[in-house]
Amino acid sequence: MSGVEAAKRLAARSAVDAFVKNGFKLGIGSGSTVVYAVERIAERARAENLQLTCVPSSFQARQLIIEHGLLLSDLERTPELDLAIDGADEVDDRLTLIKGGGGCLLQEKIVVNAAKDFVVVADYRKNSAALGQQWKKGVPIEVLPLAYRPVQKEIESRFGGVAKLRMAKAKAGPLVTDNGMFIIDWEFNEAPAEGWTKIGMELNNIPGVVEHGLFIGCAKKAYFGNEDGTVSER
Repeated sequence: MSGVEAAKRLAARSAVDAFVKNGFKLGIGSGSTVVYAVERIAERARAENLQLTCVPSSFQARQLIIEHGLLLSDLERTPELDLAIDGADEVDDRLTLIKGGGGCLLQEKIVVNAAKDFVVVADYRKNSAALGQQWKKGVPIEVLPLAYRPVQKEIESRFGGVAKLRMAKAKAGPLVTDNGMFIIDWEFNEAPAEGWTKIGMELNNIPGVVEHGLFIGCAKKAYFGNEDGTVSER
């Protein structure tokens, strides 16, 4: 296992051991670090006979839950969750996150919002003092396909930077999310002086924007696996 993968695994296992309790209804996020979290949840469920219910935030998360033999539910049957566990593309010193590099930001945010607590698991590369220090691909913004071009132009004119339509890697044309939407990656020039909360509200007020990948004021704690085998907490 590479140093980065070992760091992801450390963070995920630390968070699961600290927060997951018997009877919990869990929101399961997406991405490579969450794979290790679900692995540890399943280990503990078997070893400790934990009764857990898992709600996925993406197709990937749903498959992980099924593959590990955990009880699968959804927000219709389980609308209130005890804990959401998810990764992040970057975390700043105020626990403001950029998420959506994997294209699942809308469903991830819905699941996080349904949870009493939200814990972030990531490796050391995602740990920043300010957004944009480590993650250089911008803020993902999920948009209606018919509106992507006006939204691009409005973001660039109002906030500066460059708003790029995300292209698919295994097919011609744009990436399409689980919800049938496009994603614009807004590469901002610098952290806004007015703060991310105001920017997040203004982004959501642009017609055609479905949701953005700024997660503000929702994370309780973040675990970062480090190269030296330790785990940092914020």
